Amino acid sequence: MTDSPARIFTVSEILRGAKASLEAMYPELWVEGEISNLNCHSSGHCYFSLKDAGGALSVVIFRDDFRRLRFRPENGLQAVIHGRLTIYPPQGRFQMVASAMEPQGKGGLQLAYEQLKARLEKEGLFEGGRKKPIPAFPQWIGIVTSLDGAALHDILSVLNRRFGTLRVLIYPTRVQGDGSAAEVAQAIRHLNAAYPELDVLLVGRGGGSLEDLWAFNEEAVARAIFSSRIPVISCVGHETDFTIADFVADLRAPTPSAAAELVVGAKKDLLERLGSLRARLEGSVEACLNGLAERTQRADQSPALRRPLARIEEGLQHVDSLREKLTQTLSNRAAHWDKDLRHLFEKLHLLSPLATLSRGYAIVRKLPERVLLKNAADLAPRDRVEIEFSQGRVHAQIERTHV
Repeated sequence: MTDSPARIFTVSEILRGAKASLEAMYPELWVEGEISNLNCHSSGHCYFSLKDAGGALSVVIFRDDFRRLRFRPENGLQAVIHGRLTIYPPQGRFQMVASAMEPQGKGGLQLAYEQLKARLEKEGLFEGGRKKPIPAFPQWIGIVTSLDGAALHDILSVLNRRFGTLRVLIYPTRVQGDGSAAEVAQAIRHLNAAYPELDVLLVGRGGGSLEDLWAFNEEAVARAIFSSRIPVISCVGHETDFTIADFVADLRAPTPSAAAELVVGAKKDLLERLGSLRARLEGSVEACLNGLAERTQRADQSPALRRPLARIEEGLQHVDSLREKLTQTLSNRAAHWDKDLRHLFEKLHLLSPLATLSRGYAIVRKLPERVLLKNAADLAPRDRVEIEFSQGRVHAQIERTHV
């Protein structure tokens, strides 16, 4: 009897069978390990390895699940991954398809908070130099919060008690749950675009857990506050913890009520300050008037005011005296200058060539160049010369020279 031939399987059959068995055996599980070889693809899917001392497991988390993560995976992060085991047939790769992930040692929200805070701080969104000043006496205030929360009631109570004449514009939004961050960010952008004349924006909510307050730790809200041209006060109701919105806002208030107290001064305090300024002004005016009265009294007793023409007459006499002194000084100076000029003229006359000619001397120049001659050797017979006397000149011709 001949043995029947063994069945031959295709690769695809083996992989499909193994895939079905593995998925049936591990339809859902949690696995812990260290993330390595992280590669987030442009498609939005993220691939990495989860390893420990004994081995490594390939993991993929697809785009929709990846977007729901509160934090971003990093190489070296210890994490707990939830998902199912399977085989990827085209490559025969044993892998885990993840649907959720939590970091070990701290919650995903806390890690997400720290990651976003570090990134925005590096970009300069928290720098004090870019923060806008809060107006001292705002006239129109915008509020971004929930209509149902206690925060709005607290803010309005403080504003009404301190300065009831203020204008208030409320933009209601959700402040908790999925989509709430997008609503808060849109409210800030809308108020900037539609109501740029608002003096200040109060953005916040009452207290709660980290998850309750998470909308104010979202990047969308942080960037909307950063881009706001209207000054923003963050007033998330928690005393000790800070949200990302607190770091980006122009001013942080620990509670909504505190924000309302910061944004407007108490009416009583303002009136007291105005009263103090009025008293100081009245005192200054009274002191000034008293000083003027004393000066007027002294002036009334002054001889100058009793006989005002006497001072004028003295002034006129002084002017006449100065005029006489000036005239005498100018006359003396003119006589001195005339004497000096005559002396200079006499000196110049003695040095003048004409004075020399008047004593019987003559000046001889060789023609036609009219070169002044000092030596008979410079002439030859038949040369023509010009002879200048003190009275007139003559032209002559040389017959002979004696050197």
